[in-house]
Amino acid sequence: MKQYDNRKYVFIAVSILVGLVFIIRLFFLQVVDKSYKISAENNSQSHVVIFPARGLIYDRNGELLVSNQAAYDIMVIPNSVKEFDTTDFCQILNITRESLINRLDKAKSYSWRVRSVFMKQLSNENAAVFQEKMYQFPGFYLQTRTLRTYSKPVASHILGYVGEVNKRDLEASDYYKMGDYTGIIGIEKSYEEVLRGEKGLKIYLKDVHNRIIGSYEDGKYDIPVKVGKNMIITLDSELQEYGETLIQNYIGSIVAIEPKTGEILSMISSPTVDPNLLVGRNLGETISKLSTDTLKPLFNRAVMAQYPPGSTFKTVTGLIGLHEKVIRTSTAFGCQYGFHYRNIHVGCHSHDSPLDFIKAVQNSCNSYFCNVFRRILENPAYENTETSFIKWQEHVTSFGFGDRLNSDIPNELKGNIPTVNYYDKIYGSGHWNFLTVISLAIGQGEILITPLQMANMTATIANKGYFYTPHLAKGIEGKDKIDARFTEPHFTTIDSSCYAPVIDGMELAVNGGKGSTARIARMNDIVICGKTGTAENPHGADHSIFIAFAPKDNPEIAIAVYVENEGFGSSWAAPIASLMIEKYLKREVKRKWLEQYVIKGNTADSDG
Repeated sequence: MKQYDNRKYVFIAVSILVGLVFIIRLFFLQVVDKSYKISAENNSQSHVVIFPARGLIYDRNGELLVSNQAAYDIMVIPNSVKEFDTTDFCQILNITRESLINRLDKAKSYSWRVRSVFMKQLSNENAAVFQEKMYQFPGFYLQTRTLRTYSKPVASHILGYVGEVNKRDLEASDYYKMGDYTGIIGIEKSYEEVLRGEKGLKIYLKDVHNRIIGSYEDGKYDIPVKVGKNMIITLDSELQEYGETLIQNYIGSIVAIEPKTGEILSMISSPTVDPNLLVGRNLGETISKLSTDTLKPLFNRAVMAQYPPGSTFKTVTGLIGLHEKVIRTSTAFGCQYGFHYRNIHVGCHSHDSPLDFIKAVQNSCNSYFCNVFRRILENPAYENTETSFIKWQEHVTSFGFGDRLNSDIPNELKGNIPTVNYYDKIYGSGHWNFLTVISLAIGQGEILITPLQMANMTATIANKGYFYTPHLAKGIEGKDKIDARFTEPHFTTIDSSCYAPVIDGMELAVNGGKGSTARIARMNDIVICGKTGTAENPHGADHSIFIAFAPKDNPEIAIAVYVENEGFGSSWAAPIASLMIEKYLKREVKRKWLEQYVIKGNTADSDG
């Protein structure tokens, strides 16, 4: 009997254990696990994501540049799709049955349960028809979107465009889902989180025919949408438009900066593209076509092209020489059509000789700055050439060369300033000297800078030794200040007293007499300080370069112009810069003869 009593207790224990398992499982299913509840809710509810309108973008003068227009996408959740009239469906959307199948397969390959885009950007007419019959197509629904629209066909490289997220975007942020849109380049990318806003959610009740019959619990669980914040950017759209007109027949770039703030007034890369082409259902096809264009209209030369600065770099060579006290402004060097030392010859054009410092800047004398560079690297204050070169590099990089300026423009490149290690690897430590790298004196050799860096250098000279990080953000809705990194000055290693003679030389280069290299840029009532450059190009004709700022005593604009394969800086870059300065400071260009010379490529008639 005792044996049976033991079995009874075991049976009771097992029964209790099984009962507990069932109770726990029921508790888990009914209280903890929401999947069955959600499944039931999915049959009676519709969760609709509300996408916010992106923030508007205005220029520095309050002109609206970027706004929104309504658009509609058809979304699909493959797991919810049931049998439907495919013929009617295809007729409404004007697609083939093959297209329908391919689109569905693509959605399924992404996820059976997660929504994705079935068709982008329907017309209002098609969207209205589909809305009426949507209950017949379970698993499909309309998603309201906004498309960007542009008031002017300018500044595409600055403004950027909006496109569908890719796999990398989805992996980087939980905010995005397949079919969402994000900023791809330009301001749209840099300030994506500001401009995009925050998605909202509407929960609706559905009837047995999949039709919406009202809001779920009076919207108690809805999430309000937050529209994107508006932005004011530093761009002067009128100046931008004018600059794009001037350079439209050339390959190159223009960057204009307000020296006292670092605000970018204009940033032009030519050739460019109308930003309105970067909107719409055929965006992918348009981007593909533009990407294969040999002129690279999508390539932002202002921050991604890396060029030798040519003779514009003589200003930096001169500043280093003055700061290191290896020359004074009275120091003179002769020039017999160039710099000659041993078997090295660096040619120069015809001008008076000898020249002091200011006249050397005015005449852009190669021989003078080669001699300055020699003194910099043979400076007895330093142990050897390598030590002197390290000091030279320290001065040069303090202007923002050789690294990104940390602006708010995506894809900015560093350029290149060679190092001691670089030359040691090529020639061996102690086996190179100033002659080996003499081309650096006049902005050639291994030096590469971007047009943005060149404009920033010009602003630095205008400020007599400091710059603010160039930027495009001027104001963001709801914020009192822009990023602090744009309001902190960066000082060069050059003493401020060294800048005055360089500026005087730049003034004479434009406004002086015989020997002045940029007289074509002169204005009668505004003193422009400038410096021409002609950069050697191993792949073709030389590049035309010009840097300038104005007015001399209270600079309001600093500018760099780079025109590829167009020869001397005075030929094209200088007149383009001068016209841009006139447009910005006077709002009206009266030198029509110069304007036509640039636009049409005619021989300038300076008496006109």
